[in-house]
Amino acid sequence: MIIEINTQLASPIYEQLRDQIILGIAAKKLVPGEVLPSVRRLAADLGINFHTVNKAYSTLCDEGYIVMDRRIGAVTARKIHSDDNFIRKHTQRLLLAAAEAVCREISEKEFIALCAECYRNVSSNREEV
Repeated sequence: MIIEINTQLASPIYEQLRDQIILGIAAKKLVPGEVLPSVRRLAADLGINFHTVNKAYSTLCDEGYIVMDRRIGAVTARKIHSDDNFIRKHTQRLLLAAAEAVCREISEKEFIALCAECYRNVSSNREEV
């Protein structure tokens, strides 16, 4: 999986890294149980500070997308569960996205169609393992 960091974006680099890893997991470009590059290796490959990669990995671990194994490092989780915290957090994100759509006069039908298209794009890009 190729990870690209854009230093011109307003979002922090660790969030960009986190998001790209999640997209890679969703698209099955990263399979369950796959060993990720070490913090230092990925930082060197991307030309970023290793603390930034460490923060991304820590966030992914806290959210259940990866597990840290002292023997082999970061590994994609074999099973990713949703829980009440996940639902609550993402309900708030969807609420904000809906509010922004309302402010920009995007109809409910258009908003739902955009959400469905995004979901289909992610799920249809899943590679066969």
